[in-house]
Amino acid sequence: MLKYKKILFTGSSGRFGSVFKKINKESNYLYPSKKQLNITNKKSVENYFNKKKINLVVHAAALSRPMDLHENNISKSISTNIIGTSNLVNECYKKKIKIIYISTNYVYPGVKGNYKETSNLNPINNYAWSKLGGECAVMMYKNSLILRVCMTERPFIHKSAFSNLKTNFIYHDQVAKFLPKLFKYKGILNVGGKIRTVYKFARRSNPKIKAKKFIKKSKLLKINTSMNINKLRRILTNKRFVL
Repeated sequence: MLKYKKILFTGSSGRFGSVFKKINKESNYLYPSKKQLNITNKKSVENYFNKKKINLVVHAAALSRPMDLHENNISKSISTNIIGTSNLVNECYKKKIKIIYISTNYVYPGVKGNYKETSNLNPINNYAWSKLGGECAVMMYKNSLILRVCMTERPFIHKSAFSNLKTNFIYHDQVAKFLPKLFKYKGILNVGGKIRTVYKFARRSNPKIKAKKFIKKSKLLKINTSMNINKLRRILTNKRFVL
C-alpha cells in the first residue's frame, strides 16, 4: 500500500465508505464528495483525475438499497452502477491506474451456495445485474481487482433474521481493516465471513434476535448466496483478521 501516494476512494459517504474513512485516516487517501467527483459525468471524472494525480482507485460508490429501486428506476441504476463504473475504468485505462471494484456476492445464482470465483454467474436481481455490468468494464482492464463482497452494518440493524438463508455476512469494519492488504492483488476475489444462516450470524451480537423463515419464491433473493472464501483465507494469514 505504501507505493500508492494518492488513493481515490469513491463512495465515502455510503454505509461502507463512512466506516472505511473512519478506520483509514492516512493522508494518502482522497475521499471526494459527489460534488467534487460525479462518476456519472465523464468530464467530472477526467477533471478530477487530471487535478489529483491518482495512483490507485478503490471504487465503492454504488446505488444499492432499497433493492426495489433497481426494478422501478433502471435508468438510475444503469447510470450509477454501470456507466459510472465504466467512466472510472476508462480514465484508469488512459492513465494506467489500478482500479479495485467493490461488487457483490449476488452476481452468483444463489441456489447451491459455496460459489468459487470461477463459478458461473447468474445475478439474482436487478441490483446484481447492475453490479455485474460494472464488472464487465473492470474485467476488460487487466490492471484491476474485483471484490465480490458480502457485508453488512454493525450492529445488525434488523429485529429478525432469516434462519433458512445461508450467506457469508461480515461486518463493514472488518472489511475496512483488511481491505488495504488486498490492494496488491489482481483478478477476482470473494470477500466474506464464515458460511452460516443470517440468523446465526446476527445472533452472535444479539442473542435476543428473532428467527424468521425466508420465502423462497421472492423475486429479490434466493436461498443460498454463500461464497467459497478459501482464497481470501490464504491471503489473510494474520490471526487478527477473524472471518
